[in-house]
Parts: sequence; C-alpha cells; structure tokens
Amino acid sequence: MKTIKIIIEKSADYYDAYAENCEGVYGAGETAEAAKADVLKGLELFVSSRDKKDLPEVLRGEYNIAFQYDPQSFLNYYNKIFTNAALERITGVNQKLLHHYSSGLKKPREAQRKKIEKALHHLGEELLAVEL
Repeated sequence: MKTIKIIIEKSADYYDAYAENCEGVYGAGETAEAAKADVLKGLELFVSSRDKKDLPEVLRGEYNIAFQYDPQSFLNYYNKIFTNAALERITGVNQKLLHHYSSGLKKPREAQRKKIEKALHHLGEELLAVEL
C-alpha cells in the first residue's frame, strides 16, 4: 500500500500543509489542527474531481496517510493531550525549552528533535502493547 506523506509546518502567519509526494494537495490554517483538516479536505477534493486515470500513481487504489510535523506544529497540535510537564517526563527535555519550541522562540537542534521523536515513538510502542 502506498503512503501519502503530508508535511505540516509553521510559517510566519499560519500553518502550511502539503503532500510531499503528490503535487497539487495543499492546505493551510490558523492552527496546525486547521491546516491538517484543510489538507485532508483538499486531498479528498483532489481525488474526487479527477478521473482515476488522471490521478498521480500514488493516489490510485488504496493508500495510507502519514503526517510529518515540524516541532512547533507538533507541540501546538498535541498541546491538549500532552502538557509540557508530561512531555518533560517522556522526553527528558525541560518544560521551559519545550515552551520555547512550541512558541517558535527557539528551534531544536537535530539531536534534540531526534530525542523527542524517539521518546514519542517509544510511548507509541508502549501504548500499542497495552491490553485492557
């Protein structure tokens, strides 16, 4: 199954969203959540407005959607689920620094970004193993 990779990132005035591997699929919004909803609506319109033979190969048949966020967009999108205190416990990155990342005052170095990503993936693996 093919995967559509959607990038969500903060620009100067709003959040941008676009399909990295499918030209013509875009969205934007005042929040990361709005940009995500807009790009998904754009993808739906893109697919429904074209004949199957005119679609890019990646959109023919079934496909998955994967989202890639810049750190600021991710932290703002998930701020209702993860407090900075919770993220500090999960990632080992202090709350003040997480706040700087979410507000755009600072951008994490590559090693710091990978550390956060690895901790979140580890949490996801733990949650997938949970049975109730």
